[in-house]
Amino acid sequence: MSARYDFTSTRLFVEADLAAGASVDLGDAQANYLRNVLRFAPGDGLLLFNGRDGEWRARTAEVAKKRVTVVVEEMTRPQTPPTGVDYLFAPLKHARLDYMVQKAVEMGAGRLRPVLTRRTQAARVNLDRMRANVVEAAEQCGVISAPEVLEPEPLEKALGAWPTEVPLAFCDEAADVADPMAALRGRVSGAIGLLIGPEGGFDPAERAALLRLPSVVRLSLGPRILRADTAAVAALALVQAARDGDASF
Repeated sequence: MSARYDFTSTRLFVEADLAAGASVDLGDAQANYLRNVLRFAPGDGLLLFNGRDGEWRARTAEVAKKRVTVVVEEMTRPQTPPTGVDYLFAPLKHARLDYMVQKAVEMGAGRLRPVLTRRTQAARVNLDRMRANVVEAAEQCGVISAPEVLEPEPLEKALGAWPTEVPLAFCDEAADVADPMAALRGRVSGAIGLLIGPEGGFDPAERAALLRLPSVVRLSLGPRILRADTAAVAALALVQAARDGDASF
C-alpha cells in the first residue's frame, strides 16, 4: 500500500494555472533554488500546486542561466476545499510569529486573520513575510490549499462583524469547562473561528465582548499558562481532533 503523500519529491507553490501539458516559467527565487541549490537538470521531476487546481507532477523542460521552465504532466491529488477554520490571533514578534504561522498551516487553518488587541505587543505586521511562511510550510508539509492571509484589523471590528451562526472558540483561562473536546463536540463540522489572544491575555472589556457573542465557545487548555504560540498549536490540534471526531459520526 503506497503512502498517501509523496514527501520525497520537491514541492513548489506557483501562481500559474495547472493542467496537463501546461508550461510554467518559475519565478527568479524558485528558479535559482532548483538550478543552484538542488542542481536540477532537464527531465528532473517535482510537484506543483497553486491552491486551486490540485497537486501535479511536473518535469523541468529547460534549465537555463536566467530561466527554469517546467511542464505539467499529471495530477497526483485533486484540490481539497479550504478547511473552514478561521484562525484569528494577536500578532507576535518576529521569529515567534513565523513559528505560529507555520504551525497554523500545518494544523489546518483555512485563513489567517491578525487582530489587534489592547495588549498586542507587535503593532506592525509584515504580511509579505507571513505569506512567505505560509507558502514554505505548505510546500514542506504536503498542504494543497495554502491559507489566505488577511489584513490586520482591530479585534472590536472582527467581533462586530462575526456571523452569529459561526462558532468562535477562544482560549479562556477562566473557562469552567474542564474538557475542551466536550465544548467543541458537535460545533465544528462546518465553519468555525479560533481566536488566540496576546501575551497577557484579553483585557476585561475585550473578554466581556467575547462572552456576549451568541456563538462563543470557551476553551480551557489546562492549568498551565501557555505562551501564545504554544496555545495556538494546542488549540488548533483540539479543533482538528474535534472536526475529525464529528466527521466519524
